[in-house]
Amino acid sequence: MSSIRKCHTDILVIGGGAAGMAAAAGAAAEGAGVLLVDERPQLGGILPQCIHKGFGRGFYGQDLTGPDYCEKEVQRFSASGASYLLYARAEELRSDRTALIAAPEGLYECSFRQCVLATGCREKNLYSLEISGTRPEGIFTAGEAQEMLNLGHYDIGKRIVILGSGDIGQIIARRLVITGRTVAAMAEIKDQLGGMKRNHKECIEDYHIPVIFRSTVTKVHGYPRLTGVTLLHLDTGMEEVISCDTLITAMGLVPDTSIADSLKEDGEFPGWLHLCGNADHVHEIVDSITMEGLRLGSLLGQFYGRKNAAR
Repeated sequence: MSSIRKCHTDILVIGGGAAGMAAAAGAAAEGAGVLLVDERPQLGGILPQCIHKGFGRGFYGQDLTGPDYCEKEVQRFSASGASYLLYARAEELRSDRTALIAAPEGLYECSFRQCVLATGCREKNLYSLEISGTRPEGIFTAGEAQEMLNLGHYDIGKRIVILGSGDIGQIIARRLVITGRTVAAMAEIKDQLGGMKRNHKECIEDYHIPVIFRSTVTKVHGYPRLTGVTLLHLDTGMEEVISCDTLITAMGLVPDTSIADSLKEDGEFPGWLHLCGNADHVHEIVDSITMEGLRLGSLLGQFYGRKNAAR
């Protein structure tokens, strides 16, 4: 068995998306030692799969795609001099301010002074609901569908039902139509669309996405591939079967702090652990995540940075 490698840093950042990159860059710019770890093969989190525009309007004053915004943030991060490990997963976060990190070259035990948790969100999936029926192929969360469609260029299906109308659900609906697929219906449990108003216009109205309000999916049909779903109309109690080969869930996001939940005492995280970006709360736009990360990183860097020590 190979030995565990030891390392130390002032600031450990877990997560390499917009929040993690900004926090790491902000701290490193103050002269603090920074190590960022991310389990993906590249920096940027979900930004590379978000090929639509709508990023950077607030922070850069430009209407950028996700990859374009990501490129700017990676450039800032790289210029800061922060260290990073990719394909690396933080397996355990301990109360003695050490983290166990699994990387391709082996295990690291990294000690640190402060930790920034920038792990983003997890998506609510279909099986968090009371759904009956089979467990067929063709059921994805909106994030999974977006990654498969935009990065992997997979054929995820031809006729799609979308459950939920959050921003990512509306954006993926537009993308499906653009790529020649049919959105049979978007089912929304409330009596109005979720998400930002600009997506209502740019995605739902402009691409004529059929939305069925006050409805939800109660059953899935087919095996091994999905063939349809049962839609319950909540106001009337009537059920309707809609044929489809793909079901995409866009039911919302939940901040992912699972790696640190065992550290809570009386419901509070230790003072050395800082939530950032969507791991803290779900943000509407990435620009605010970047600004939050830079502020937090700069503040932490001022305590531990060599620039501060030299004054």
